[in-house]
Amino acid sequence: MGRIFRMTVAAVIALIATGCVSRSAKLDGLCRALFPADEPGAAVLVMQGDSILFDRGYGIADMSTGAQINGDTFFNIASVSKQFTAVAVLQLASQGLLSLEDPVSKYYPDFEAGFWKDIRIRHLMSHSSGIPDARNYPREVKIHGDETLSMAYLDTLSFLHFEPGTAYEYINPTFVLLGSIVEKVSGQPFTDYVREHIFTPAGMAQTLYFDRDRQELIPNMAHGYEYTDVEDMPEERTAGNPDAAPRNWYEYDFGEETFFATRPDGGIYTSTHEFVQWERALREAEVLPEEYLQDSWTPHTLVSDSPWSDYQNRPKTWYGYGWFIEPATDSTNKVIYHTGDNGGFKILAARYPESNALVLVFANRADWDRYGLMQQIEKIYGF
Repeated sequence: MGRIFRMTVAAVIALIATGCVSRSAKLDGLCRALFPADEPGAAVLVMQGDSILFDRGYGIADMSTGAQINGDTFFNIASVSKQFTAVAVLQLASQGLLSLEDPVSKYYPDFEAGFWKDIRIRHLMSHSSGIPDARNYPREVKIHGDETLSMAYLDTLSFLHFEPGTAYEYINPTFVLLGSIVEKVSGQPFTDYVREHIFTPAGMAQTLYFDRDRQELIPNMAHGYEYTDVEDMPEERTAGNPDAAPRNWYEYDFGEETFFATRPDGGIYTSTHEFVQWERALREAEVLPEEYLQDSWTPHTLVSDSPWSDYQNRPKTWYGYGWFIEPATDSTNKVIYHTGDNGGFKILAARYPESNALVLVFANRADWDRYGLMQQIEKIYGF
C-alpha cells in the first residue's frame, strides 16, 4: 500500500506540473491522494485577502461515528496554540503590567537555582531559555499529566543546556510557565483570560481549550488517530479495491498521548473556519498593537543547525515569539507559521504577509509530509 500511495501522490504532482488544471483542482487532487475518504483526514483552507480560495474537508473526523471532516470540524491544533499564549503575554506587556525583560525569578522566587534571574520572559517565548525538558515521570503518569505536573521539575532544576539567549531548543514546559505568569499578572485563570481577551474579541465564538472533564463541550470534535498495519484484512475490506489500506486505525489523543491535557503549550480546539477569524484579528491588530505583533514576527532565535532540537530545524528558519519565521530570499517570500503535533493531530498554519495569504491544514492523522504539502501549496498559488 505504501508504494501505491506514494505513486498516487507523485502522479498528482506530475499532473500539476503540466499546468493543465485549475489551482483548486490541483490542490484537491493532492489532498485526495493524501487523505483517502474512508480514513482520518484533514480540513484544508487557503485564504488570500478577504477571499477564501479553497475550503474543503477530506476523510473522517470520528472513526466510531463516521462523521466527515469539513471546515467546521474542531481539531486540537497542538503547538499552534503557542501563538495565543505569546499574544496573551504581549497584551500584558503592552499594558505595562509586565516586561519581556522580567526575569522568571520575579514571578517564581521559590525556584532554587540562580540562573532563573538570568532567564527572561522573552527567552521563554523564543525557545532560547536553555531550560531542558527533564520531565522524567512514568509514561502512565504523563498520559494524564496537566500543567502542574509539567512544571513540577522546574523549582529544583539544577542545570541549563546553554546560556539563555544563545541557542534554540524547542520545549513545551516553558510555554506552560508563560501561561502561569499570565495567571499571576492578570489574576485570572489562564483559559479564562484567553477566552475574554483573545477568543472573544477575535470572533472565535466556539474555540476553547481542552478540558479532560468536559470534552463534550468541544463542538464537531475530531479525534486524533494512528494506525497499525494489518496483514490479514477481511476480504470484504479489500475486495475490488487493490488500493485498500491494510491499516487498523486507533484513537490516539487524550488517554493515549502524554501531556495531552496541558493547555498553554498546545491545548486549543478550533476549526479552520474559526481560525480565519484569528487571522483577520491579527491583520487588523484587534487583539494586539501592531508594534507588538511585528516584534512577535521578528526573528529572535536561529533555529537552523541547533544541536539541541530538531523540531522544524531546517535551513533559514528562525523563531519569533510564538511563530516560526522563514525570512524572504531572492526566490521565496517570507512565511510566518507554526506547526502542531499532538497525539494523532498534525497541524499547519502558515501566513504569507507579502501575499496577504493564509494556508491551513488541520489533520487528525500524522502520516503525511507537512512541509512538502506546504511547498506544493506555495507553488500552486504563487505565495
